[in-house]
Amino acid sequence: MIRIGDQAAYAAQLDDKVARLRELLAPFAAPEPAVFDSPREHYRLRAEFRLWREQDERHYAMFEAGDKHTPILIDEFPIASARINQLMPQLKAAWQASKVLAFKLFQVEFLTTLSGDALITLCYHRPLDAEWQAEAEQLAAQLGVSLVGRSRGQRLVIGRDYVQEEMTVAGRTFSYRQPEGAFTQPNGTVCQKMLQWAYDALGERQDDLLELYCGNGNFTLPLSTRVRKVLATEISKTSVNAALANLADNGIDSIELVRLSAEELTQALNEVRPFRRLAGTDLKSYDFGTVFVDPPRAGMDPDTCELTRRFDNILYISCNPETLAANIAQLNDTHRIERCALFDQFPWTHHMESGVLLVRR
Repeated sequence: MIRIGDQAAYAAQLDDKVARLRELLAPFAAPEPAVFDSPREHYRLRAEFRLWREQDERHYAMFEAGDKHTPILIDEFPIASARINQLMPQLKAAWQASKVLAFKLFQVEFLTTLSGDALITLCYHRPLDAEWQAEAEQLAAQLGVSLVGRSRGQRLVIGRDYVQEEMTVAGRTFSYRQPEGAFTQPNGTVCQKMLQWAYDALGERQDDLLELYCGNGNFTLPLSTRVRKVLATEISKTSVNAALANLADNGIDSIELVRLSAEELTQALNEVRPFRRLAGTDLKSYDFGTVFVDPPRAGMDPDTCELTRRFDNILYISCNPETLAANIAQLNDTHRIERCALFDQFPWTHHMESGVLLVRR
């Protein structure tokens, strides 16, 4: 068993990831990847635990993959942020002292930030009433957190339903609302390194940027400072609303955000069909020099991949190096890899995040 914090074990695992990325990108004559490591512990800003009941007590529990019947009971979680580890025993003591908070509680989710903000979600197999709300309000005040109660058909918010994060890129600090239940990068320290790498790889430009899969604007905000203007797309309503709030919070007016999937935008640019959600957007007014993509694990579908071929520069962040390699293979006849990087978002696992800058041959 690997001991979290074991420097030699961490270095060996990171070396294996670098070797794997080199192997996957070797057919495309990729340069040597820049490697960005992770803190060895307390790096994960979100965590989710099932609760396991033994002798009238509920314990935080996790399970091995494929085994939902043999719990691993835990009191601390070293890979999670220091804030999560601070909150875990305090929250446990609270539900053990309160039948109202404990009754039918089956799952707990933590969302924290590098800046120390925290939100806890409590999930129940019962309706939440005024008595629960009163005790939950006391708990939120006691812990200094926002709190969300969830049950079938109910979502009660005490405080805010998001945390506030801050990331600094090239000396400028950007603020981000990260909503409960929406995707956010789990490793904040490495995320900040990713943002800086993408900012440097894009460079200072006088044309426009198209961004697909923009989420809550994680990359959009710093990259917008390198170009004339940005057209960003995202399909999730929750992420779109967070992104719009983040644009306003940061005083950035050079970004136009539309709620479209990458596939729909491809159809729009190819003039296959019109979209009401693009009413008021003049696609022909943009002078796109670069497309930025951060797709899900499945990578880009073939049509979206063909769309990116139109651009002189393709800046690609990937959470799956296999689908990244497959997409590059489709683009390799027109684009070459000028830069690549490995970001160790998920230490102590085989997963890796990577980035490439593809430029037209």
